[in-house]
Amino acid sequence: MNPAKRQEIYRRLRAANPEPTTELRYHSPFELLVAVILSAQATDVGVNKATARLYPVANTPQAILDLGEAGLKQYIKTIGLFNSKAANIIKTCRMLLELHKGEVPRTREALEQLPGVGRKTANVILNTAFGEPTIAVDTHIFRVSNRTGLAPGKTPLEVEKRLLKFTADEFKQDAHHWLILHGRYVCKARKPDCPNCSIRELCEFRQKTPA
Repeated sequence: MNPAKRQEIYRRLRAANPEPTTELRYHSPFELLVAVILSAQATDVGVNKATARLYPVANTPQAILDLGEAGLKQYIKTIGLFNSKAANIIKTCRMLLELHKGEVPRTREALEQLPGVGRKTANVILNTAFGEPTIAVDTHIFRVSNRTGLAPGKTPLEVEKRLLKFTADEFKQDAHHWLILHGRYVCKARKPDCPNCSIRELCEFRQKTPA
């Protein structure tokens, strides 16, 4: 895919959604961190339902530690893998208090040391909470990047590196959200909605769905 085509793809995505953001609900970097940890193999809708009950009761590392692992599970038990996620969140809260004065760190290295936080989660926090031009490659972004030809790669890290290389600086801050939303609602896994796609003629996917 040539640079002009990439530029136009991002221009159209920006025109349709000038100020994109995550669909996870949060009011602080810590709330976002917990929500992203919970969102692994879960829907944002499901996470939001759980955190709507949890955050009014406990939305700081100390408050969640005070709940305890068993208490935390009562709020997140509707989410897949809630047992391991509860354990990771408790460990993360303890580390935040012991190593970072209860604050969410602003470096990838420190974030990735937290239990339940990998590169993708760290990128989400850096981008959404702290405004850094990172691109977190989840299943939606991986699919869109490969299917459209925007930044093909065999692994999420390869796709991430190519997106960072091929995405103009003016689009990097919001690229993550544009691509994830496009994959979630238009360029869907089983049947992409090509007839209603704003970048249809720019996309290099050969098996476009008919109107």
